[in-house]
Amino acid sequence: MKIAVISDIHGNYDALVEVLKKAKKEGVQHLLILGDIVGYYYHPDKILKALSEWSFDMIKGNHEYILEDLIANPNLKESIRLKYGSGHKNAIDKLSLEQLKFLKDLPETRSVQFDKTSLLMSHGSPWLNDYYIYPDVHQEIIEKCDSEQHDFVLIGHSHYQFAVKNTNSIVINPGSVGQSRQAGGKASWCIINTENKCFQMLSTAYNVEKLIDEVAKKDSDIKYLTQVLKRN
Repeated sequence: MKIAVISDIHGNYDALVEVLKKAKKEGVQHLLILGDIVGYYYHPDKILKALSEWSFDMIKGNHEYILEDLIANPNLKESIRLKYGSGHKNAIDKLSLEQLKFLKDLPETRSVQFDKTSLLMSHGSPWLNDYYIYPDVHQEIIEKCDSEQHDFVLIGHSHYQFAVKNTNSIVINPGSVGQSRQAGGKASWCIINTENKCFQMLSTAYNVEKLIDEVAKKDSDIKYLTQVLKRN
């Protein structure tokens, strides 16, 4: 069976749509979603609706925790917006109470198995949700990710796509669907074949113009939100 590993969608519906089109074309039957549905951009409602049409497992990202902080303390609204854009406020405005509870109740990690392939889902790292692991991290950190119980250890959070073979398992970061920090206008993700344990890293192009127009209307003072979408 082919499964898609996606992470850090961050409210970018246009990017997700192109990934799901490609996933369907490739015969993907199940999604593993590594958190950060919300934050930065503006359409978590459309994203949850699109994902609901698929079979999936999902865990919580650090931006779901930021969303919880904003719900608990609305006075954080402007400080969160200045750092991450209006995405969290849009999530509160657009998502139902049931959807907000769904995000809050997500686990931080999840162990899943398909065919004879076992996978550990985590957001930042297997030991800490908000821990950044970049491709050039020290070897000891990569080795700390190793698992004797799993064929693949899946991480997200850094928005950088990479894969490293450890002693017992393969660490994969599929990159970010909604805000790649390696190339603007590209959604990064991964397909794993659970029958033969082969995997393929993908980068799917999408049109950023509509999203850039939205940023100009909602967060024009936060230049990063546009610049990262144009990054070469």
